Amino acid sequence: MDASSPEAIKKQVRSYIVVFVALMGLTIVTVAVSTFHLSVAAAVIIALAVAIVKASLVAGVFMHLISEKKLIYATLALTAIFFIVLMILPTSHQLDPIVQ
Repeated sequence: MDASSPEAIKKQVRSYIVVFVALMGLTIVTVAVSTFHLSVAAAVIIALAVAIVKASLVAGVFMHLISEKKLIYATLALTAIFFIVLMILPTSHQLDPIVQ
């Protein structure tokens, strides 16, 4: 199927609409969760989970990364690993008894 054929365009527009609806739903979830009286840790975990899903949808569909090669996925995985390490470092420093 040609990328400029009417069927391909309809399929792309349909996926954009589905992602838009999903992003709006996740935004509503984010606002709804903020009204609950959760601990700070739980609120941050939920917010990060929703943000990861939203970022994945945007990157996959709008940036067309869903059809990329394995090198792109390896780069994204490495970025995620560095992000996790950078999030854990301040926490482990805060919990270190020698620092206090």
